[in-house]
Amino acid sequence: MGKVGEILDADFIISTGDNFYEDGLIDEEDPLFVESFTDIYTASSLQKQWYAVLGNHDYRGIVEFFFVDTTPFQDKYFTEEEHTYDWRGVLPREDYLSNVLKEVDMALKESSAKWKIVIGHHTIFSAGSHGNTQELVDQLLPILEARKVDLYINGHDHCLQHISSQNSQLQFLTSGGGSKAWRGEINDWDSNEMKFYYDGQGFMTLGIAENEVNVAFYDVVGKILHTWSTSKYTHMDS
Repeated sequence: MGKVGEILDADFIISTGDNFYEDGLIDEEDPLFVESFTDIYTASSLQKQWYAVLGNHDYRGIVEFFFVDTTPFQDKYFTEEEHTYDWRGVLPREDYLSNVLKEVDMALKESSAKWKIVIGHHTIFSAGSHGNTQELVDQLLPILEARKVDLYINGHDHCLQHISSQNSQLQFLTSGGGSKAWRGEINDWDSNEMKFYYDGQGFMTLGIAENEVNVAFYDVVGKILHTWSTSKYTHMDS
């Protein structure tokens, strides 16, 4: 293509779609742009104006991550005297939390991703020492369920944990085993929901394909302790 472009002294190039396989770009900083475009069409004759239409693959999005600032939701941080918190940018708290919830709800509503994953520091549900975060149960969880979020991933409790919701597809994954583990604390939990709990150090991995998500929990030396996967198939034009 580069050689022909040089022979013809092309003025511009037209792309007829399906520019980025398999599922388009996540955003303007997606490294796939460089890998599949910049590093491919390197011939000097192709450094001209490109005109492109979007193909069906360019409209596809497999996964989208949503990060939520969960600390300001907890009432106790605003009343305890043992620690000092810097709330600049958060006060007035009611307005801040209202805006966070509206933004999360709108972002989830507008997302066309097949897999929606929300990340926060604090637990929503947990059998660990911190337990449930009732403020998130009351305010954030209804949005996640209504918008059909697949995974909520958190830290805070220093353990590894997988709780499966009986009311929706939502899975609650705790990856807090980086430090301060081995506390020997676990609260009773419905065995139908508690798929895995480990009170030691370790970490979690997440593998995402077009139709499948795979989760694995490891101990500190890399031994697999628990795995879980789920599939989601929808019709797409080839």
